[in-house]
Amino acid sequence: MSGFFDIPSDLQHSWAGLIGLHLREALIPVAAGLLLALPVAQLCGRFRRLYPPVLGLTTVLYAIPSLAFFVVLIDYTGQTELTVMIPLALYSLVVLIPAIVDGVRSVPDETLAAATAMGLGPVRRYTQVQLPIAAPAIIAGLRVATASSISLVSVGALIGNQGALGNLLAAAQKYDRPELAVNAVLTMAVLAILCDALLVLLRVLLTPWMPRGARSGTKSGARPGRFEEAEVKAL
Repeated sequence: MSGFFDIPSDLQHSWAGLIGLHLREALIPVAAGLLLALPVAQLCGRFRRLYPPVLGLTTVLYAIPSLAFFVVLIDYTGQTELTVMIPLALYSLVVLIPAIVDGVRSVPDETLAAATAMGLGPVRRYTQVQLPIAAPAIIAGLRVATASSISLVSVGALIGNQGALGNLLAAAQKYDRPELAVNAVLTMAVLAILCDALLVLLRVLLTPWMPRGARSGTKSGARPGRFEEAEVKAL
């Protein structure tokens, strides 16, 4: 069992250090993607003709293999965490933008009319009315994007040991230590489950007005199929 946690010294991190690095490289891109998706989704909601080309652009970006992104970025950002995190942030948009747009569009017209009658402008109506009501759909999108990001961080092992726990996969082959690969896979799976559970808890806290059954069964525009695509995304 000691060999399971005996991390090669050339990785320059302990097992706990790799976990912290993995979470940083996975969650920062999702947060950045959310900050970018919120205003873009607002524009798509106000100008409906803008939504199809935006969705098409994010789909094209998602289709670009990770390795191709790295080759383009490495001349500018070097073999750093940033080279890994930029593609992950862009990949998250293909899930987050539809989730936010669909959630915002699900707000009843009567609610929007009441908010307008109370004197709320477009920005305040969006932030104080539409986003809170769309919270279940947005959290559902974050769940998919977070699980996908935790999985795809490991690809960074191809560029100077920037894959966090994914570096253990390369080390397992290099040192003929399969237990390192098992360590990496199990740890990433546990991290994904824990992050997903925290997001579910956040959804419950943000939507105290919703019945328990409605929270778990809320229809979302997060397009869950993207998670399966992320799991098998080619390099």
